[in-house]
Amino acid sequence: MSAKRYPAEVVSRARMYEVIRSPLITEKTTNGSEHSQVTFRVSMDATKPEIKQAIEGLFKVKVKAVNTVTVKGKTKVFRGRPGVRSDWKKAIVSLVDGHKIDVTTGL
Repeated sequence: MSAKRYPAEVVSRARMYEVIRSPLITEKTTNGSEHSQVTFRVSMDATKPEIKQAIEGLFKVKVKAVNTVTVKGKTKVFRGRPGVRSDWKKAIVSLVDGHKIDVTTGL
């Protein structure tokens, strides 16, 4: 049985800025940049098609694939009381060969 494909809705410029929160710069994501991958922190309600359109619209690049991970918040102690950090979502974006995003500069 094949998956149904729905026509992609056009994402507004304001929604693009809501979807993409910030680039994620760690040692692991820096290693991904060697394979044309860039990692972003995204909003929890963002979908893969929305993330793809936002990256293509904001950075003028071609996206090959989007993988998402929901990172669970850590349990920490705040002033002697247990608490939980918020969950957040990250998106690993694979770019088509020849395209790249320089996350060290602003938009």
